[in-house]
Amino acid sequence: MELTHFNDEGRARMVDVSEKAPTMRRALARGEVRMAPATAEAIRTGGVPKGDVLAVAQVAGIMAAKRTWELIPMCHPLQLTGADLRFCWLSDRVLEITAEVRCKGETGVEMEALTAVSAAALTVYDMCKALQKDLCITEIALVEKTGGKSGDYHRKEARHG
Repeated sequence: MELTHFNDEGRARMVDVSEKAPTMRRALARGEVRMAPATAEAIRTGGVPKGDVLAVAQVAGIMAAKRTWELIPMCHPLQLTGADLRFCWLSDRVLEITAEVRCKGETGVEMEALTAVSAAALTVYDMCKALQKDLCITEIALVEKTGGKSGDYHRKEARHG
């Protein structure tokens, strides 16, 4: 496999995608925030002093997806056509965060989906740290990606919730 993120001098570079044809791209990533049942209950019932945790995490994830290129050095700025986050309680202590990102472009949106999950999880932590300092962000992974030269990818994953 040829690595394309290095120039002739062996230094990092942003890959030139100018010759690639735009295609529909989609990526799905997920992660978990593990917490005490009392913290989860406070999130569910609106008892977190900083406000609606999931609403703020939703916005944070979308904003992060749109700005991934500013955070990850070799990412291209992309014109996203869609970004959405979903939250699901896997148990009384595990919150699953899923991000789906789409674009029509020359390069994929895997990093945008992963960044969206990460930012949403960090927002949950930030909003709940007064209630519990040992929340754990875990299991962040790409679940699916479609489009592009490398084709589709579907992760075979085992849930730990």
